[in-house]
Amino acid sequence: MKTFITILFLASSLFGFETDKWLHDYNTAVNQAQKEQKNIYLFVGADRCHFCKRFKEVTLSQKKVIQRLRQDYILVYLSRDRHFIPKKFQRFGVPRHYFLNSQGKILFESFGVLEPAGFFTLLDEADLNTNN
Repeated sequence: MKTFITILFLASSLFGFETDKWLHDYNTAVNQAQKEQKNIYLFVGADRCHFCKRFKEVTLSQKKVIQRLRQDYILVYLSRDRHFIPKKFQRFGVPRHYFLNSQGKILFESFGVLEPAGFFTLLDEADLNTNN
């Protein structure tokens, strides 16, 4: 029994990215961002995308990454397979990363799989564009 619980715990820690804790509706995110006076981080992915899965498992499962994101952003995950994605955002070439102001204006965008260190660099770049 102890082995089963240990395996269950380890498996859950490997998949630390839980999309149920992210918003899945763009308009709800904009409304919340305006109320909280925060910017928006929009992650566009696909359910069967190997690169999206890797980004979730390697980068978004890191506590430091999520803490930094939650500090400054409303987090939105839109799967092109399940969610409505407004026309101004690309649906293909995922994973896609959009940094938006509270009105939904795109401040910075990128795509691809990033390791945590590379993602922190991306966040720094997005912060620079936010301040301009």
